Amino acid sequence: MITFNRETALQRSRLYTRTREHFTRKGYLEVETPILADGLIPEPTIEVFETAFSHPFKGTTARWLVPSPEVHMKQLLAAGSGSIFQISKCFRNSEQIGRYHNPEFSMLEWYTVEADYKDSIAHAEEYISAVAPRGTPEHLLPPFRVKTMHELWHTAVGLDLDELQTLEKLRKAASSLGAASSVVSSAAAEHAPETWESLFNRIFLTHIEPDIPQDKPLIITDYPARIECLAANKKGTPCKERWELYAGGIELANCYTEETDADRIEEVFRRESAAAALRSIRSGSAIPDLPQEFPEHFRSREHPFPPCSGTALGLDRLLLLFGGYTDLEGVILFPLSATM
Repeated sequence: MITFNRETALQRSRLYTRTREHFTRKGYLEVETPILADGLIPEPTIEVFETAFSHPFKGTTARWLVPSPEVHMKQLLAAGSGSIFQISKCFRNSEQIGRYHNPEFSMLEWYTVEADYKDSIAHAEEYISAVAPRGTPEHLLPPFRVKTMHELWHTAVGLDLDELQTLEKLRKAASSLGAASSVVSSAAAEHAPETWESLFNRIFLTHIEPDIPQDKPLIITDYPARIECLAANKKGTPCKERWELYAGGIELANCYTEETDADRIEEVFRRESAAAALRSIRSGSAIPDLPQEFPEHFRSREHPFPPCSGTALGLDRLLLLFGGYTDLEGVILFPLSATM
């Protein structure tokens, strides 16, 4: 049975109102893009929901519920939209249902033209300050602490990420940390063969994330370039221009300096599509169609894709933190866990 909490609904309404006021005041344009897509940016670590559109004369075509509004918002940027923001419903399949996860969730995504990932740290601080309700605990408020991923690894486990850029070297490091990081169950290995990224994530989740300081929000910058995404490479380093925000021990936001080179984007599509196809063979998961014209938006001479930074922030998790709730059932009116 669903329990309606009016105060929680008011908190969400106020957050959305303050969000719109903040970005409008800063000169951003609010946009609304589809949650049904005919193609998605390939992300083999994310399972998606598949559906279909049936036309009485043209047959049936596959459609996909978006895991984020990125695929459509970048088309608007390419068309000359300028800085934009959106509050969107997003969907991710085959994930755990728990304190911080629900397959349907609310996301704030914003893109700032002529900005990079470092500029967006200040933007995120301004946003949190603008929308935090009166009485929000200091440990959730700016200023943020900033540490590189390399610094965190060195402090937490005494390892130098620059020296662990092959799977073999990372395996040796994992072994030195204990079996929890170095051993993959036969079932897991059959479903998804170990990769540098999967081992990195396991070490991070086991040995580093649990000890992230919670006395102030923390920005973790400069993620390894071995973790594929559409963030620009940080010149002269094995890193991406990317950060994630943790507050109250919870991952809250993800930010890139957006990649704007069409050839690099096509290469990411090729590699990630191959990884998704391999996973599909092993697990039977659906493979979304690719947005075929997507890389072409970065080649247009009429509308050159602007240098920009994009940030995605989980609004349900932000409400959880602001309201002092222990899990998402406190802030989502219809959590999937309540109907299973």
